[in-house]
Amino acid sequence: ILHSHQDSPLNPGCAIMTFYPTLEEFEDFSQYIAYMESQGAHHAGLAKVIPPKGWKARQTYEDISDISIAAPLQQVAFGEAGVFTQYHRKKRAMTVSQYHHLAHTVKYQAPPHLDFEDLEQTYWKTRLYGSPIYGADVSGSLFDENTRQWNLGHLGTIQDLLEQECGVAIDGVNSPYLYFGMWKTGFAWHTEDMDLYSLNFLHFGEPKTWYAVPPAHGRRLERLARELFPGPARGCEAFLRHKVALISPTVLKAQGIPFGRVTQEAGEFMVTFPYGYHSGFNHGFNCAEAINFATPRWVDYGKVASQCSCGEARVVFSMDAFVRILQPERYELWKRGQDRVALEHTEHLSSPGSLELSAWREVRSLRLAPCPRQSFGYLQVPGLARKALLCGRWWYWLHGLYQILQSLFFLPDFFGNLLTPARHPLTDFIHWTR
Repeated sequence: ILHSHQDSPLNPGCAIMTFYPTLEEFEDFSQYIAYMESQGAHHAGLAKVIPPKGWKARQTYEDISDISIAAPLQQVAFGEAGVFTQYHRKKRAMTVSQYHHLAHTVKYQAPPHLDFEDLEQTYWKTRLYGSPIYGADVSGSLFDENTRQWNLGHLGTIQDLLEQECGVAIDGVNSPYLYFGMWKTGFAWHTEDMDLYSLNFLHFGEPKTWYAVPPAHGRRLERLARELFPGPARGCEAFLRHKVALISPTVLKAQGIPFGRVTQEAGEFMVTFPYGYHSGFNHGFNCAEAINFATPRWVDYGKVASQCSCGEARVVFSMDAFVRILQPERYELWKRGQDRVALEHTEHLSSPGSLELSAWREVRSLRLAPCPRQSFGYLQVPGLARKALLCGRWWYWLHGLYQILQSLFFLPDFFGNLLTPARHPLTDFIHWTR
């Protein structure tokens, strides 16, 4: 049982929740995400996680000054009355040390302010003035290799299927990106590529303010954006994926669109949920790290995620392996285009994985990780799989194995036809034996 504290246990108002996991709870990333959703965190589209005391991502940051920012982006804004279009101009490469110096010059540093609210008002009043430079999309990670918990380079979620089963590697999606920010640099309204989850950790420096629209109201934000930015909307069916549209909280409030805001400080995580629109800005020089991840709940989102139609911001990968392995009963329908998905944004994942996911993890551990094994006749499998065999669950394990092997090699449908009929009668038995 998890005993973390959060702002609202049911979260009926879609508030951005803050979680304080214990050291024990912090050990299992996927399980804790499932717990957060069981508390309603995903309703807001965004949540904050404050790590337990004593946990560190990295022992020291004194050795990063020579990291190269290959393509810094100057962010130029046009517009008025809280509605701006933000364009990017590429600048010459610089090191983190050079960027740090630039961020602290009079031209780019934050003005004196009383509190976060005061600085936020200044940001929206003066966004047109000055063009800050963002050290965005720097491939790499600052987590120490021996940091096990919540290490962005080793989260171990089902998104690993993308590389392990499909051979696809996308920087920033299944490998981390670093972001070096200064005052006024920010990110426009968007959801993640393929409407994935994302995890953002602020390593050091000044805070970052976030805005989020609950997934249940995402369509309303899209309609408003099409009205406010008619030109880009005509040019692309999903122009918000270009990450150029800035809409102030004042405008959102005037239009009756629900949203939340929260300030992330150094050492804190932010989690964005599938189809959760978010935007934000940096208060000054800082360094963040981000990556996408996935859970079984995301698969239905990925199947219907909007795509950039003009090619400017198109990041797409096949959903085949995810549907085949995690939703095998719907795979044939999905291939024929008959898998009609009606997303329910209030649903949550009550457990960290399905039976299919458990099977995938078992086979993945056989292929990738050395572990203690128990002998069962001529078959050697991890202890959990042996327990499954002894409990009469081996049909389900074989079915999951078949699904994965089919994604790697061609297997005749004969084998699948043998296994599939046993699937549904065994479901009740498996739940009963639990």
